[in-house]
Amino acid sequence: MSPLVWVLTIVGLLAIVAFDLIVIARRKRAVTIKDATRWVLFYVGLAGLFAVGLFLFSPSQTGGEFVAGYITEYSLSVDNLFVFVIIMARFGVPALAQDKVLYIGIVVSMLLRAVFILAGAAAISAASWVFYIFGAFLVYTAVRLAIEGENDDEDFQENAVLRGMRRLLPLAHDYDGAKLTTRVDGKRLLTPLVIVIAAIGMANVIFALDSIPAIFGLTQDAYVVLTANAFALMGLRQLYFLIGGLLERIVYLNVGLSVILAFIGVKLIVEALHGSHIDDIGAIHLPHIGIITSLSFIAGTLFVTTVASLIKSSYDRRQVPVKLKIDE
Repeated sequence: MSPLVWVLTIVGLLAIVAFDLIVIARRKRAVTIKDATRWVLFYVGLAGLFAVGLFLFSPSQTGGEFVAGYITEYSLSVDNLFVFVIIMARFGVPALAQDKVLYIGIVVSMLLRAVFILAGAAAISAASWVFYIFGAFLVYTAVRLAIEGENDDEDFQENAVLRGMRRLLPLAHDYDGAKLTTRVDGKRLLTPLVIVIAAIGMANVIFALDSIPAIFGLTQDAYVVLTANAFALMGLRQLYFLIGGLLERIVYLNVGLSVILAFIGVKLIVEALHGSHIDDIGAIHLPHIGIITSLSFIAGTLFVTTVASLIKSSYDRRQVPVKLKIDE
């Protein structure tokens, strides 16, 4: 992409972020399901319009890469929501403040992810063997996720950074609505929301260790990687309020994500082998996995995962009354 397109895109993303901030500042009540639904549709629609623009004004493969990358990043980001729910519960964040906390935490993580993306793009352009590292890491992550699952309750602990912030910052003991600062005995203190924002931001960056190599397995275009991440993260906050209560019903989410990560990891390794002019391993021919194949596989896996999860959850709910009746 030309420098002008980069500048216009960044300005557009910043305008959306600023617009979001204005909406949050004017909101005087907690986010409702209706609000969340409307905003999720808005952000998904924006991503759709951006994809259409890429299909019309860029090579068709660029548009396909964005769609595949966006779906992958958004689906992997859903797993973040489990951690967000735990963080909000553990810190006892007031309902009115949750929207503001998520907004600031996600914006901070967007900036940090941008650094990771540019560093990853530079590493790939400098040395093709980075593909082997990314691919092996994704396959390892997929296997670990399939075997161990995501023990989110155990994974989130106050790390050294958060504990250090508690010791060093002038923190108030209680919240003051959605305010980041408050006055206690005439002194200006930070509210616990500052710690929660740091926790949200760090959790998002940690998840980027999986998701950024995954999207580089679909495209090496830094512009596509950056915009797919940005659109996925911008819609993540509203998704938290929309499906936060439904997350427990997606019981096979980790299985689906592990399959997707393993597929992209293998795809990266195969592409690295092709780059090394290795097209066959013994009698096995290494196929070229195009973006349409990748997109179809990712969408199909998510569909099967969601349907299977809902069937399992529905079956489990029907079994509960039967067990209770037997016990009686």
